[in-house]
Amino acid sequence: MDKIKASDYIVEFLIKKGITDVFGYPGGMVTHLMDSLDKYSHSIRTHLNYHEQASAMAACGWAEMMGKPGVAYATSGPGATNLLTGIACAYYDSIPSIFLTGQVNTYEQKTYQGGRQKGFQETDIVSMATPITKMAKMVKSADDLPKTLELAYQTAMEGRRGPVLLDIPMNVSREYILKGRINEVVEQTQESNRSCAKLDKSVDRILEKLQKSYRPVLLAGHGVALSNMQGVFRQLVDTLQIPVVSSMIAVDVLPSSSVYSYGMIGAYGVRWANYILNHSDCILSLGSRLDCRQTGVNTNLFAPDASLLRIDIDSGEFENQISEKEEQFCFDLSSFLPKLLKNAKNYTWNYRAWNNACNSVRTLLRQAETLEEGNNAIREISEVIPGGTCVTTDVGQNQVWVAQSFKVKEQQRLLFCGGHGAMGYSLPSAIGAALASGKMTVAIMGDGGLQMNLQELEFVAREQLPIKIIVINNRALGMIHHFQEMYFGSNYVQTDDKKGYTVPDCMQIAQAYGLRNVEYQSADQISQYFKDDKPVVIEVRLSQQTHVFPKLGMNKPIDDQEPPLSDDLRKRIRDILKEA
Repeated sequence: MDKIKASDYIVEFLIKKGITDVFGYPGGMVTHLMDSLDKYSHSIRTHLNYHEQASAMAACGWAEMMGKPGVAYATSGPGATNLLTGIACAYYDSIPSIFLTGQVNTYEQKTYQGGRQKGFQETDIVSMATPITKMAKMVKSADDLPKTLELAYQTAMEGRRGPVLLDIPMNVSREYILKGRINEVVEQTQESNRSCAKLDKSVDRILEKLQKSYRPVLLAGHGVALSNMQGVFRQLVDTLQIPVVSSMIAVDVLPSSSVYSYGMIGAYGVRWANYILNHSDCILSLGSRLDCRQTGVNTNLFAPDASLLRIDIDSGEFENQISEKEEQFCFDLSSFLPKLLKNAKNYTWNYRAWNNACNSVRTLLRQAETLEEGNNAIREISEVIPGGTCVTTDVGQNQVWVAQSFKVKEQQRLLFCGGHGAMGYSLPSAIGAALASGKMTVAIMGDGGLQMNLQELEFVAREQLPIKIIVINNRALGMIHHFQEMYFGSNYVQTDDKKGYTVPDCMQIAQAYGLRNVEYQSADQISQYFKDDKPVVIEVRLSQQTHVFPKLGMNKPIDDQEPPLSDDLRKRIRDILKEA
């Protein structure tokens, strides 16, 4: 009977699923997989990162752009544990991904209770990864591989998407599978059988609530992009003509030029977005977790006059009830939004007074705001970044400045590390995104985030990827530096060069990796670098005392951010919104 080597089967499986790129780092327990990937290099590309964490994050960037699982591999022990931060990023942001770890031979594994380890680099990665994956499993026999791989793919893609991990002992990867066993039927996962029988009734209920409201708001979450419903969402906005606000990782749901786009809400949200949301009478939340960064800690102060209609694919999120006037609907946006759009066209929608009021508030607050230098730099740079590009961000002040001030153009994607908030995410995720799209990608990071995965500059240089690397350098760990200024008497322990944190010369680093480099002076000065497909490092130097404002204080409503507005301006805003 015909047979196929297990590692070859893994690669053939990935190719059949449309996976074109795999990220990883060499190790003894994955040598068979590496050899098989090379054997099929005409159909699938293997990319060597310089740290397994970066491989996992690159897989995340690739998955977000492609809408199918990103794939990364690592050897046993430290290789596998180095993947965990990237796996957590995928889990908390619902990014479909498949992580393949090598493991010591089954006959070298510890089978007794005493002792810690038998085989060299033997580590129970399955137990470690279980809390941050949808499925983590060791494949103990090559004959189990076909069914397990299919189940892993389904699990990553169905329902609320996320990562899976398969731990494959070395002797299993070199075994052969009888082809007659490959065609076993894989049972559908429980999530795929979920019924949407109540969809019609729920859609009608929601449209009736919107019809009766005077000050409705659409709150867009990351679920819109994860369900590949951006186009349908934009048609819905044009139909309903309702103001749109978003979570941080959904700020690209509408271009900034849209008259209905008001930006990010929450603790670091745009002031006018927070005011509009908190004075609405009906909120339709689409695929957003509504975590405390969005609502504020005291949820009793969150949109107190609004009925809240929550649409989410994961019923578990509803356990975090936000409002007594909350209605919960468990649907996949890929089925819900087309139905909502279709039925909405049967109604007449007119929120002219509300839209005028929202626009007036935005105009007032724009006139009153004083932008931080980080916000100004991001706004200026965003002007020269072409439409259709992908922009990745890191974590810290640079991330918030992007979410607050980046002017989103048509067909642009902004990728964030939202729930897990891992520094060092921007550069490797940009690598994955660039390889997925084949287009220019922009990686924005702080000086701290750059040093977390600095080694991946060699990947960019080696492959000459069209990645524009923007380093926002204030020579400090800015977000914590700001906290220390506010709450610790400006004791900047371990966050600036007077207390232990230092920054190397970014220009010399770029030169060491053979990359073009330039210090930012103006948007016009750097515009030339966005007209070619060559990588470049652009350093934006800021003062050390940088801040993120507006910022929400503890136990305050989201429209009462610091620094506080004058009493007169607050009254004018509230009067405008209440009269709509």
